[in-house]
Amino acid sequence: MDGRRRAVIAAGAAAGKKADDVVVLDVGDIISITDLFVIASASNTRLVRTVVDEIERVLKEEASVSPRASEGLDDASWVLLDYGDIVVHVFLAETRAYYDLDRLWADAPRVDWEQAVAVS
Repeated sequence: MDGRRRAVIAAGAAAGKKADDVVVLDVGDIISITDLFVIASASNTRLVRTVVDEIERVLKEEASVSPRASEGLDDASWVLLDYGDIVVHVFLAETRAYYDLDRLWADAPRVDWEQAVAVS
């Protein structure tokens, strides 16, 4: 299964647990360390952890992958899951606004993950 499909699965899992403003950015032509970012927000740290757990569970179940590394679960304001060709960022809403990765990577094309989920 390719990275784009796994990113779509991760985005769908996040949205399924009520994450806000879920986006998938194709950053492969901009940076060399990964191909896709999945970015999502949650209104509180409990929901951040719930979204992260769901993404890990669904990717393990549907794509047989686990993150190579994860960071940020202790305070759960910004959790990063590194799957190699995709990196998932789950933010507390205020933390996402502060770091504003969407603006930082504004030149990266957005993947229409919702359409891809609907087709699946």
